[in-house]
Amino acid sequence: MAGHDVLTRFFNFATSFFVVSSPSVFQAANMDVSVDLSWHAPISSRINSLSSAINGTGTYDIVFNSSTLPEEIPYGAYNWCNMPHVRRAEYPKVNSSYILEYVEVLHRHHKRTPYAANTFPVETYPWYCDNEALFYYGAPLPTHGANRSANTYWSVYASSSNPLAPRGFTGTCQFPQITRGGLDDSWQHGHDLYGVYHNLLGFLPEKYDPNIVNFRVTNNVITSQVASMVTSGMFGGEAQHELPLLIQPASIDSLEPAYTCLAAYNNFLAYGAGSNDSSWTSHLKAASGLYTMLDTVSGIPPTDPGFHASFDHYFDNLSARLCHAKPLPCNASNPSLCVTQAMADAVFRLGQYEYSYLYRDAGPRTLEYSAGSYGIWVAELAQNLRDAMQTTNAAGTGASPSSGIRYRHNIAHDGSVSRILSVLQIEKMVWPGMGSEVVFELYKRKFDQQYYIRVLWGGQVLRSSNPTFGALDMLRVDILLAYFDGLVGQRAKKIPGLCSL
Repeated sequence: MAGHDVLTRFFNFATSFFVVSSPSVFQAANMDVSVDLSWHAPISSRINSLSSAINGTGTYDIVFNSSTLPEEIPYGAYNWCNMPHVRRAEYPKVNSSYILEYVEVLHRHHKRTPYAANTFPVETYPWYCDNEALFYYGAPLPTHGANRSANTYWSVYASSSNPLAPRGFTGTCQFPQITRGGLDDSWQHGHDLYGVYHNLLGFLPEKYDPNIVNFRVTNNVITSQVASMVTSGMFGGEAQHELPLLIQPASIDSLEPAYTCLAAYNNFLAYGAGSNDSSWTSHLKAASGLYTMLDTVSGIPPTDPGFHASFDHYFDNLSARLCHAKPLPCNASNPSLCVTQAMADAVFRLGQYEYSYLYRDAGPRTLEYSAGSYGIWVAELAQNLRDAMQTTNAAGTGASPSSGIRYRHNIAHDGSVSRILSVLQIEKMVWPGMGSEVVFELYKRKFDQQYYIRVLWGGQVLRSSNPTFGALDMLRVDILLAYFDGLVGQRAKKIPGLCSL
């Protein structure tokens, strides 16, 4: 019910990164809207308990070995290999007094091979991707030339005349690339979204319409690999023709994000991975025995900074294997030395602990970091919501709308999703798994023509620790906009100053 109250909390977020010297009020619907910009702690759980991470067993019922949940586990459970998303069977439908006006989706790509940097110096078995093709080619648009291109794709091979061995896995895959299973999951994700927003709600058009729907990717090609399947799952044959994917220049991409914000990253380096902050290093020291066992199996030097600044690299390596039904690794010289399931489970618990710490538990610094490093995308979202309201209002008056886009779909990365969850101050932070999804739904209430926002995480209403929000379920949209504006400014006008640009 927080969204229906006139809130009295003012901007008060004075730290080394953000300084708000006086209350700021976002005026909407002839009301003063005052929101709390301060950091609020997440709830305590096994995820952010160091004792549970170090001394616990298992993976807190998180699934790491299949895109499909076991029959006894209901949909909606955390599945690292294929996270829950909006789909018809579980969708919490809003009552008929509200009209859906705009939807924006942000989701992580689906499952993939590990990054090359996260593989071991010598992997003891190959990884083949012969059941898919990665198409890379340029083609004239139909309106700009009659010459047609061939549908060329990459085919990895080894030359008998090349004496050098690649680091990590041999075989026919790129590292990374979306695997065949990840492509199928991507198609199903798109199909499920269409099942809700077209079949159930009649919101999306039956056929792809670039004036109503657009898709955006990052400069990392794996997001485009996912987009090709998501769009096909949504619009079928219509999407199998030319379909633009929006992308920003690599140096300023807000979606990944890739723009420079030294203040935010210096802040992160002071408390996060690679720092000497005792709150960070305590779990690494407590897990030193686990590191020793992992290094013995993998052949990774104990001084390797990539593998030992955090558990990210080991997490990616081991989870990618299990998601694709591959065995846990053994030592290349001594096959009797292997990573056990218990060791892998410990890595997964510690990875969850790290993400909760980095994006929520480390205090106000987490909000500072995420708002700075993801503030431009946050401002773009806010402007999209404003444009959608202006478009709806213009339609009622006959004025020219600023944009007719009703559905935007952003395919990004775990760092993208983590930052928006951090900005929203999610009540229980986890490491966003493959296909993780946050959906922003803008509604207009019929009787008073006011706008409301609902935020879905994993297909269900997101809960925030910030008392301004609570459950982000039919919150007055001007409250969320005031919060975004307070952190990053309209059209991200605060970001150049905050990032020292």
